[in-house]
Amino acid sequence: MIQPTLAKEELSYEEKLEQRQALYQKYETVTNVPWTYLAAVDAYERGLRKALRDRPKEPGVIGIYFSDEQWAGPINPNKEDTNPLSISMFGGIGLDGNGDGIASRENDEDVLYTMAKYIETFGYTEEDFKIALWEHYQREQTVNIIHGHAKVYEHFNTLDVHSNAFPIPLQYNYSYKNTWGDRRGWGGRRIHEGTDIFAGYNTPIRATSYGVVEIKGWNKYGGWRIGIRDVDNVYHYFAHLSGFEKGIDVGSVVEPGQVIGYVGSSGYGKPGTQGKFPPHLHYGMYRDNGKTEWSFDPYPSLKSWEKKDRAKKKKK
Repeated sequence: MIQPTLAKEELSYEEKLEQRQALYQKYETVTNVPWTYLAAVDAYERGLRKALRDRPKEPGVIGIYFSDEQWAGPINPNKEDTNPLSISMFGGIGLDGNGDGIASRENDEDVLYTMAKYIETFGYTEEDFKIALWEHYQREQTVNIIHGHAKVYEHFNTLDVHSNAFPIPLQYNYSYKNTWGDRRGWGGRRIHEGTDIFAGYNTPIRATSYGVVEIKGWNKYGGWRIGIRDVDNVYHYFAHLSGFEKGIDVGSVVEPGQVIGYVGSSGYGKPGTQGKFPPHLHYGMYRDNGKTEWSFDPYPSLKSWEKKDRAKKKKK
């Protein structure tokens, strides 16, 4: 039996994962919706909570959010209704998951059961899952992001997919400083949305997170580039590559430290343009808020990952 959820401040990272996994598997058994689908939606919603100031923090370990109208019903005069019968009568989708007779958005089991039953109404296939996501979120990018999260969980068969790695192997020569926000002139006045890490041609570039390759190919600004989405909804952008690692394609699932490409000086022109600047990796990070994306400074993350990689190396 799953124990009542503790306040999230009382739980360690490992305890949170354990409780989430137990809940996902419980409602997979109840509804036949794969636990990876439930984990993917929950991960996306928790990522939104980090991006949206008006989205309340999750009360327990499950981050899935329903608005008043979604939960209680659009014409329900009581937007805080927790009675499953009146919620249903007014067209709400809130359900009682733990059998206490109350359908509460503050209860992890009620929220997860409600989402699982919603997905179940569309079916159990991958395509059914995408349709359910579209009907719920009405945004193609959101469907793609959540579907990618599910692929990561299915591939690694664990929720513990939040570690990171510095993009350049430490044994190679490289240098970088905080260049986020600097002015750039090629192609029009704009700001630099990333950090440049200078290294020699064909220095290996590694994935910085667990995730799915969303984009691979040519961009006139970034040259040969790869975009990877992690399970926190953050998009990691690697640009100016000289080439890609064999087997890395759109849809590939990757892990921290996995080689994905090589340092180059491609970009600032039509496909194949090279050598307009010294070889370096342009590394950017972008957060999704359910409507659009914006860049944020990757330098603090890079310094943290570099420090942790150095500490790991010393232990060996």
